[in-house]
This record gives sequence, C-alpha cells and structure tokens, in this order.
Amino acid sequence: MPRLSLPARFAASLLMLAGFLTVVSPAEAAVPDRKGWALWNQTSGSVVPSGTWPVGSSVIPISPGRYQVKLVGQGAPQGVVHVTAINNTPHWCQAENWGQSGADEIINIRCYRAGGALDVSSFSVFFVRASGGPAPGPYGYVDSSATGALFSQYNSTGAGNTSTNLSVGQYEVKFPGLVAGGTLDGSLQATAVNPQQGARCKIRNWVSSGSGQDVNVLCFNAAGALLNTRFTLTYQYKVSLYGAAVPPKYYGYFLNQPPAGPPSTNLNSILGLGANTIISAGLGLSLVTFPRIAFTQNTVQVTAYGSNPNFCGLNTFWTNSTSGPDLIVRDVNCFTNAGAPVNTGFTVSANSIL
Repeated sequence: MPRLSLPARFAASLLMLAGFLTVVSPAEAAVPDRKGWALWNQTSGSVVPSGTWPVGSSVIPISPGRYQVKLVGQGAPQGVVHVTAINNTPHWCQAENWGQSGADEIINIRCYRAGGALDVSSFSVFFVRASGGPAPGPYGYVDSSATGALFSQYNSTGAGNTSTNLSVGQYEVKFPGLVAGGTLDGSLQATAVNPQQGARCKIRNWVSSGSGQDVNVLCFNAAGALLNTRFTLTYQYKVSLYGAAVPPKYYGYFLNQPPAGPPSTNLNSILGLGANTIISAGLGLSLVTFPRIAFTQNTVQVTAYGSNPNFCGLNTFWTNSTSGPDLIVRDVNCFTNAGAPVNTGFTVSANSIL
C-alpha cells in the first residue's frame, strides 16, 4: 500500500522538535494531556479492538516492516512513544517519528527481524503526552536525542530530568524527585527512535534513592554493537504507564531480573505489591500473570533488562481471562542478538483505560 502523505504542518512540527526542550510544571494541568495505544494484528491486517484506544484508531502498512498509526483525537506536541513487537520469531519494533496532525496523533513504526532486515510483524504501540500534575505517584519520561539533549520531558514533581551520553550507546537518565522509598522501585519502558536503521534500547539497571531514580540505558544496532540513537524512557511507580491512577483502576508492572525482582518492582493495582506471577514456559519464554486487572481496552509493553544486546517482545497477544479476570501474557519471548531464544531480564507493563 502506498505511503500516506502527512499534512505539511505535521512534517514541519517534527523538524521543530529537535530544537526545543520542554520542561513542564506540575501546576499546569491534569496528567496526562493525551494518551492512546493500538494493537496491530499482522495476520488479519487490522487492529485488535480490545487492545486499541481510542475506538476508531487505525494502523496502515506503508511498506514491508513500516506502519503508520493514527490515534484519533489524541494529537499533541511532543510526548513519548513505546512499541513492542508481537511475533513468535525474533523481531523487534522501534519508533521512526511521531507528531500531531490536526486532532490526531500520527506515529510511524519500523519492525525488524533478527539480522536487521525490515519485516512485517504484529505489535503493540503506546503514546502519552503529559504537561501537568502532580501525578498520583512518582512518574516521568524523557525523549532523549542521541547526544543526550532532551527533545521533551515530564517529571511529576516539576523537576528537570537529564540524559547524559556516557559513551557510545550508553546513557544515564536521572529523574530527580521521583522518590519511591526503596533501593529498586517501580518500572521502566524504553524504546529506540531511529528512522534510518534498526535500533534497540533496553534498561541496563537503575537505582532508586532519596534523590530520585537513576537509570542506565543501553542502545544497540542490528548487529548488536552499541549505538548512539534517540530513545524514549518512561518511569512509573504506583501509577499507570500514562501517569494516572484510579482511574485507571486496572494496571500493573513486573521486573524479571531474572529471577523476579523485589516486590517493589512487582505491582498489581488491585492486589498490591508482589501479586503478579511468572513461570517459565520454555527457553526464552516467560508466562506473566496479572491477576484481576484484565479489563479492556488495555495495552502491554515489554523492554529487555540487562547489560547484553538480548532483546524481548511478546510471543502472541495477551489474553483477558474471564475467570479472574486475569490478564495473561503468554508469553514474553526473549532472544540473543543472533535470534536464539534466551532466558534474560525484562520489564513488562500492563495498563487499562478503566
């Protein structure tokens, strides 16, 4: 299908993003300003309604491995995007760019198979833009350039986040003031942003302290070599991935180090800390269950965790069990850079509109 043309104002707004750093105040508005997500089924060539919000949002293939997402009525400048490949073979997806087109948010996505060739894949994509607050819990994000300069950011305390390029492909991101109380708390999602080549970003580690959250991010190219690239990073603690809580009432997150991280990195909004579970479903496969939060429309995002170029995604679509109701991620699948299944660390975040 031919690529859709965007309005001239959208193209211009993408160019302008590189020149501006947005520091937001917690006194301006509620969190978030805009949010949305889409679940794309490559087999059926359509979005999955239970994993897509707002209703009427769409995905259009541009060319093999490239997609354009429209989140209706959620257009806003800046913000962050996260995307997770859904494929039973080794694939990853990354953001190409995004921006406002009239009332809508337009996101361009690229998906790759192991080895670095663009390839078709199902995926889950998420967008949020926040400018107000305070959020009901510690929450923040950055959209970092390859050099560490920030295109945009949000911090629920109103403090200024920073991203520092320590060396090739290695970044230190600080969320000052986002204090959760322990030494490893909450959860993170990271996504590479690159319109020119295959790129992946992951969480190397992070430290929670009395001054905030200090996060080390690693980014790689398709060959598994460290790469300077633009990326997005979101931190959440006892709030949803879009910064709000009650509503939504149903959300959760989980750190697999492996094994599972401390209870403070395992939150279920209904049952509290430590309630979500993980079991091995085979080499490189982890079944994660979020009890009692399976209410649509919902979204799931996954990010690899650790110091190597391993990457993670979803083996297939999550299920919304009616017996719990439990949200079942079957499974998180993880791979070496060469595409071999491997047991490795990851973070997973599940979020509902309710």
